[in-house]
Amino acid sequence: MRIGVIGCGFWARFQIAGWRELGGVEIVGLCNRTREKAERLGREFGVAGVYEDAGEMIERERPDVVDVITDVGTHELFVRLAAERGVNVICQKPMAPTPETAEEMVAACRAAGVRLFVHENWRWQAPLRQIKAVLGSGVIGRPLRARVDFVTGFPVFANQPFLRELEQFILTDIGSHILDTARFLFGEATSLYCQTQRVHADIRGEDVASVIMRMGAAGTMVACNMAYAENALEHDRFPETYAFVEGERGSVELGPDYWVRTTTRGGTHAKRHPPPRYAWADPAYDVVQASIVACNADLLAGLRGERAAETTGEDNVRTVRLVFAAYASAARDEVVKLDAGAA
Repeated sequence: MRIGVIGCGFWARFQIAGWRELGGVEIVGLCNRTREKAERLGREFGVAGVYEDAGEMIERERPDVVDVITDVGTHELFVRLAAERGVNVICQKPMAPTPETAEEMVAACRAAGVRLFVHENWRWQAPLRQIKAVLGSGVIGRPLRARVDFVTGFPVFANQPFLRELEQFILTDIGSHILDTARFLFGEATSLYCQTQRVHADIRGEDVASVIMRMGAAGTMVACNMAYAENALEHDRFPETYAFVEGERGSVELGPDYWVRTTTRGGTHAKRHPPPRYAWADPAYDVVQASIVACNADLLAGLRGERAAETTGEDNVRTVRLVFAAYASAARDEVVKLDAGAA
């Protein structure tokens, strides 16, 4: 599978390293508007094809798929550029700056006869896959109520100062991951209510948000809490996600250090589900960066026609709709009704 990469910023290094963990994959070209970045990455990974123009890279290298690892404002441009040349596309999250744009990207790829995937790796974290397995086993019965939390004191604005300038921050950034994870665990939302806050006085967007949804055939009440407030937290283990699910016959909890505890009348079973360790991954980001490999493996299987990949463009449109439904709810301070069956 010949892969061309568009965008050579911070995450591209880890994305490429994740691809190289899989067999039958070759990175044939790197494209970045600042050529020096592409050249640096090319030297690191032994990729000779370096370009400033994405169209030229596609024409010369003839990739089977392009992996778009750029900012959200350029996603539609590069997705359409690849589709017009008959090339499959993988796009980073957030998929698009509006639901309408996301839908147009899907339609453009469908019309061109190419496949569109979204690199939504959060749901591929090892401990979250275990929560899904417990729910699927039926051991705790029908899930009644759940909580999915990404609440951290990590100084994200010191690490990525450009985030201060975003008009919409936490719901589009981490919310794209957390709301997609909620969909993965519990199904589609039929209603949603959101409240947001801005704790940092020197940022433009929101840095705290809570979203409550009714989800899936079970009608599970799901609360998703997100915060980058830089406050002191006892159980802060950035970038871990925590979850707690109450069922008719028991509960399952994902807590600090990847511990999953399943409780029924028979007692509590506890086991750690840490992420796999890769030499190229930053140990502080293991749970996130290791999930890149699992996500890439699923996308590769989809590209090869071995099975349907989970995070297609069609699927991720639903996550984009949730993100912007949350903004609408917070702005109007009201419950938003959703069509769970909408494609």
